[in-house]
Amino acid sequence: MFGSVADTGYEYDVSGLSGLILIPKRFVWPYGGRRVFLTGSFTRWSEHIPMSPMEGCPSVFQVVCSLTPGYHQFKFNVDGEWRHDEHEPCVSGNFGVVNTIYLVREPDITPATVRAETPGRYHMEVDNDVFGHVEANPRTQESDLEASRLRISTFLSTHTAFELLPESGKVNALDISLPVKQAFHILYEQGISMAPLWDFASSQFVGVLSAMDFILILRELGNHGPNLTEEQLETHTIAAWKEGKFQLRGALESNGGSHPWRFVHAEPNECLKDVALKALQNKVSTVPIIHYASEDGSFPHLLHLASLSGILKCICRHFKYSPGSLPILQVPIGSIPLGTWVPKVGEPNGQPLAMLRPNASLGAALSMFVEAKVSSIPIVDDNDSLLDIYSRSDITALAKDNTYARISLDDITIHQALLLGRDANYRYGLYNHRRCHMCLRSDSLHKVMEWLAKPEVRRLVIVEAGSKRVEGIISLSDVFRFLFGIG
Repeated sequence: MFGSVADTGYEYDVSGLSGLILIPKRFVWPYGGRRVFLTGSFTRWSEHIPMSPMEGCPSVFQVVCSLTPGYHQFKFNVDGEWRHDEHEPCVSGNFGVVNTIYLVREPDITPATVRAETPGRYHMEVDNDVFGHVEANPRTQESDLEASRLRISTFLSTHTAFELLPESGKVNALDISLPVKQAFHILYEQGISMAPLWDFASSQFVGVLSAMDFILILRELGNHGPNLTEEQLETHTIAAWKEGKFQLRGALESNGGSHPWRFVHAEPNECLKDVALKALQNKVSTVPIIHYASEDGSFPHLLHLASLSGILKCICRHFKYSPGSLPILQVPIGSIPLGTWVPKVGEPNGQPLAMLRPNASLGAALSMFVEAKVSSIPIVDDNDSLLDIYSRSDITALAKDNTYARISLDDITIHQALLLGRDANYRYGLYNHRRCHMCLRSDSLHKVMEWLAKPEVRRLVIVEAGSKRVEGIISLSDVFRFLFGIG
């Protein structure tokens, strides 16, 4: 029925298909095996593409092929036996039961305004991916908005978290028996703001440790609370801190479970829309992707930490050939309900935007993180012009040389705290404009999405041209709430 599986490696070559639109598609076989090959209608069922085991999860095999838009059938050869994935769409045909996919190239239904210097082409770089450049159009119709939202929702609903997985990489996890002090030193040294937590006793991931945990611990130390002293921090484990945290908040469950923590995570076959909604609904920036080697939930493998920026990057890549199919991309951000803005004078029920002066205390910033439930605070001068930004993740810099043990939160200023996380030979002056990613209210939504699709950009501060006076702030979660129509 099929050609023989060759022993030599094979790369699917599409170089001869010049002029055709090709869409990268990741194929995954998550059910183990020693040698796994892929074949399908796109290879005329005669060539067999070797699949590689995923780093850190040898039972999951993957390969990326660039295919033309349209209908394709495929099947897997696992250790010499032809198999199909029963959890994916399949049909019966001349080659038995095979899996199917349909790749869509979105049509250009709205003409885009092209830059004069690049006639006939649209350009916007997103991590070396070309994304259509469109000029801001101040007018949009409700039908355009709904059409754009529907196309994005359809795309995210038909693509899974597998597509977020890198070819290789490292994911850090912490054992809950680690002392809290050591855990935060690890976060600082690895340059990360959170890590999943592993319970060796149950062989399960049970939660995450984040910068917010460090903020709460520092506030408790600063308030000389009875539940945690500086000395106890040396031996106080992550598990003990988490239990105490839930007890303090009155959230300890009475079901006798060993871990009354809610672990927000997703499996690799969940659609991207569900992963994004989990992040929004649980107000988390990262969702661990866990693959379970057995149906009873045992033997979990941590594959990736999915972020909203990664999902946004997928959106940008998918629609890069047809920017006109999302009319809402042309709209200036100042004309749509996106982000948090400084209220206008006399505006009823206007909520002030959280901002601080550089001489404000670090304690004031930490209180704002907890009470105002914000993830970053613009640091401004007396004219509200942007100088810098202080984010929750910056708090891990206090782990350097045990700085947190030598300071008082009310005596150290925001400016001093920012300098703690910088090299002694820092060359950008007192304030770091390189950390402040800015935009204007006249910028189009597509430009905002382009910036936020970069992993190092978590938010954009909206400023007034020239003066850099802060007018608002847009986060990744703001963009997704708007794209999903969530108020």
